[in-house]
Amino acid sequence: MAGIDALEQVGLVARELHRGERAGAPTKIVVARRTYRSTPDDVWDALTDPERLPRWFAPVTGDLREGGRYQVEGNAGGVVESCREPERFAVTWEFGGQVSWVEVLLTPADGGTELTLRHEAHVDPEFWEQFGPGAVGVGWDLALWGLAAHLATGEAIAKDVGEEWPTTPEGQAFVERATAGWARADAADGRETTSAEAAGQRTFGFYTGTAVPEG
Repeated sequence: MAGIDALEQVGLVARELHRGERAGAPTKIVVARRTYRSTPDDVWDALTDPERLPRWFAPVTGDLREGGRYQVEGNAGGVVESCREPERFAVTWEFGGQVSWVEVLLTPADGGTELTLRHEAHVDPEFWEQFGPGAVGVGWDLALWGLAAHLATGEAIAKDVGEEWPTTPEGQAFVERATAGWARADAADGRETTSAEAAGQRTFGFYTGTAVPEG
């Protein structure tokens, strides 16, 4: 995709895994954090302006205000639970009959903006064993990379290019590095390293449509 080095960008994301609880049931919290060379106002605008969202993410319709419902084309919908411009918003993420929760925080950092994304969910143990945090984490890695390209160039990413990119050699290298990062976060949370890496390899195969990488 356009303008900047994807493999450099994937290395700019800090990945963490935490445990939580909602409604008395345990949750997994995937956290992705990185800094952009743009002001908080510009990053906020890219995240919330219906005219800019399709350029790097997807068309989003609905009432994008606190209490309103939104819908990502071909993906999740939900409720805007809170919104404090240009610092924080939180939404429910409703997809496939499941509800999870996404929070985005923006803070000034080193002349740019640090973005922290938290995605909290009740996770089926068998699914987690198979794919680990990369199942959702890599999707957010790809979105954060699209945002980086948009902020750096102002260009739009064609939908078909964005969808096919993970199957290209550059996209596969990006996904492989991202899944390895999430496997390390999984191991840091206590999972046995070999098991975490195997889950990451299965996630790689899912996103790229290929066999798992060797080695």
